[in-house]
Amino acid sequence: MEILEYLLMVLTPTNLMWLTIGSLVGAFLGALPGMNADTGIAMFLPLTFNMDPLTGLLTLCAIYTSASYGGNITGVLLNTPGTPEAMYMAWDGYPMTVRGEGAKAIGVTTIAAFFAGVVGALALLFLSPFIARFALKFGPMEMFLTTMLGLTIVIGLSKGSMLKGCLSACLGLLCAMIGTDDFIGVSRFDFGLKELYDGLPLLPTVLGLFAVSQLLIMVAEKKGTVVCKNNAMAGSPFLSLVEMGKLAWVTVRSSIIGTIVGIIPAASTSVAVGISYGISKREDKDPDSFGNGNPKGLATASAAHSAITGGSLVPLLTLAIPGNATAALFLGGLTIHGLAPGTKLFTTDGHIVYPMMIGLVLAQFFILFIGLFGAKYFCKVTKVPTNVLIPIVGCLSVLGAYVFRYQSFDMILVLVCGLIGYYMICTGIPPAPFVLAFVLGARAETSWRRMATLTGGSESFLHMMLKPVPLILLALNLLFLISPFWKDIKGLFGKRAQEVQ
Repeated sequence: MEILEYLLMVLTPTNLMWLTIGSLVGAFLGALPGMNADTGIAMFLPLTFNMDPLTGLLTLCAIYTSASYGGNITGVLLNTPGTPEAMYMAWDGYPMTVRGEGAKAIGVTTIAAFFAGVVGALALLFLSPFIARFALKFGPMEMFLTTMLGLTIVIGLSKGSMLKGCLSACLGLLCAMIGTDDFIGVSRFDFGLKELYDGLPLLPTVLGLFAVSQLLIMVAEKKGTVVCKNNAMAGSPFLSLVEMGKLAWVTVRSSIIGTIVGIIPAASTSVAVGISYGISKREDKDPDSFGNGNPKGLATASAAHSAITGGSLVPLLTLAIPGNATAALFLGGLTIHGLAPGTKLFTTDGHIVYPMMIGLVLAQFFILFIGLFGAKYFCKVTKVPTNVLIPIVGCLSVLGAYVFRYQSFDMILVLVCGLIGYYMICTGIPPAPFVLAFVLGARAETSWRRMATLTGGSESFLHMMLKPVPLILLALNLLFLISPFWKDIKGLFGKRAQEVQ
């Protein structure tokens, strides 16, 4: 009965109006390069100050959820991720658009994002205290091994072009080392540029590699539109039961992985997508199709990405530990309305928190509505002439890079990265390993050095390593590392057995 009462509290005209406004604003900001959930929440925090606490928090939840999804749209249709995390949707989403399945790609990413968002929100609603206690067990060793799970996907992405893939990953790791060393405070590999003091900025780098490089390819190929076929956007975003059945298992599995990774403080979307994508690719009958327009790859990335939203709020509400930067801004929203995260939050302020979590579930339905019923309008962007589209996307990319830190240096950086990305594509060097290594490299280094500082010796290291959770994570790392070559290893032993006989 309490859940019904909380649901009725959410379903008031005022709350539904602000849920709608927050969802539309978040989707719009998420689709624009340089804008994301952080921008939306930061913009709306002052507006929620005079609102009822529940209404204000519902608005922030809607922005958080829809902005995380909004970047998928431009990533799938234009290979221009609206948010850094949406770059993973471009791996399989954009190739689907190029071969004339843009509407279907929108449907896949929307349904996967909706389902995963519901899973993450329900986990927040029912499992918060239990899962948060488990997340506390993740120290530097566990964080390092979890991050390495994301890095081992580089091996899978490089299969078939190992040298070029590893070259791309090594370049990403080198770029991740640019900036001030967090432990000794010494700047490294910044070539004397003050703009690189905090490291190579993520969004300008990603926009250059994915968006600007794609614009250069359009110019070189002299295409009239993004897709050349007249029936390129034929079809419907509404998937058949057969199509949804094929995607069901990878979506469920990725939703669970994304929720769990989101709960771990300081873990990232890259870890969730890396783990999920690696498992899906390894178990698929046609692993080489991943990265070339496989709907399962798109569903995997979308589900893992969206499930992070609900998961990241679990440690925030129960332990006052933000799961990511957006959750940290969300903490400001709680503070503004006089709510203190912790165990007492669910007792003293349960009449606000529980309706808010139910509102997070309802916000997922706005994603479904925006994606499925707005797809026919989104798809029209692929028919815009390139002589119009290229200047617009180019300006948005440069502007998005500038808005990220408000530094003119980033406007030059996005162009330089675009040239590098264009060269990588022309020479067959995959950009995906670079991005994963770049995003996860700094996190892996920090976790490793923190662990080395805390242990201080081999005995302490072994004592920390021989705990159940690190051993399980180490086994998973070895499994993911070997699995891409399992058929080759099996065939090699088979040949030797035949020779012995």
